[in-house]
Amino acid sequence: MPFPLPPLGVNASLVPFAVVALAMIAITIFVLGQVLPRDGRSPLVTQMLLALAVLGGGSVLLLALVFVFLNPDGTSAWTWVLLAFNFMMMAPAGIWFIGLVIFRDRRVTVDDWAWPVSLGLVTTGSEVLMGLLFVVGDANGASALAPIFALGLSSIWFFWSMAAIMVALLLWAPLDPIERGALVTLTLAAVIGPWVTAFPIVGGIAMTVLMAGAFAVIVRAITQRRAVRAEEAGLLLGLAAAFLATALTGLALVATGGTVAAVLAFGSVMAVVMGVEIAYLVRRFYLGPPSPAWVRRAISPEEGARPDLRRAVTRADGPASEAPTGLSGAAGR
Repeated sequence: MPFPLPPLGVNASLVPFAVVALAMIAITIFVLGQVLPRDGRSPLVTQMLLALAVLGGGSVLLLALVFVFLNPDGTSAWTWVLLAFNFMMMAPAGIWFIGLVIFRDRRVTVDDWAWPVSLGLVTTGSEVLMGLLFVVGDANGASALAPIFALGLSSIWFFWSMAAIMVALLLWAPLDPIERGALVTLTLAAVIGPWVTAFPIVGGIAMTVLMAGAFAVIVRAITQRRAVRAEEAGLLLGLAAAFLATALTGLALVATGGTVAAVLAFGSVMAVVMGVEIAYLVRRFYLGPPSPAWVRRAISPEEGARPDLRRAVTRADGPASEAPTGLSGAAGR
């Protein structure tokens, strides 16, 4: 008996849309890579603005593509797609230029959650729209709003696009072993997610095995070291809360036979979990303390010749000063 696979939701007419979707995933990974500077410093405010503008423009383009299937007037719908494409090309450049004038070389405050949360929200929202695109396209027209969102949040295009982005961030981010283990577990939960809604028994068993294995490995790591830092304790509590919410909504999905409300609840919980993970990874990248990344990105000779800029904190009202690199962090210019 073949192993059950979640539906891809792509027919022959949707192949061009699939190409656009894959390109959007690649663009998102590239853009996020640009706001994770290779020399370990926090990014410029203008870099964050440009990243948000590009990702937001991608969301506008995906929304216009969804409109193609909802609008009976095809000519008008594709006009909106062209306008959205032009917006994606031109608006980020204009926002970046304005940011250069206003913020100049100001850097993001390293212990501030506002920018990472913004990137997490915009990225998650864009991937939700991607899931909705293939649901509406496969249905070949409009349907009730709740089922559309339920299917979009359980789509393989939503779960696996988020997983691809999180894998890239996990490869680049300098994380401690316990952090990496916890976040890899959440990423694997995103990979398993489509099976939970398409095949609840198979997905539920896989998710249970993942949870049990993750907690076994983490407990073993903690007992071997016999100490847990405060920030690690917060992360582990967050992991436990995420798995508890996932387990409860997954059980409700199985118990109700996969009703729209149950699928919507499970997809919403997973969306929140994945969005928080992206925000955490972006913030953690330039917060310190530095730890070896799985994949070290090459830096230029000029960057490599600089002193340890992760420890140099330049304040807007004074000269650079040395600050601890722990999670307490300090504001960078």
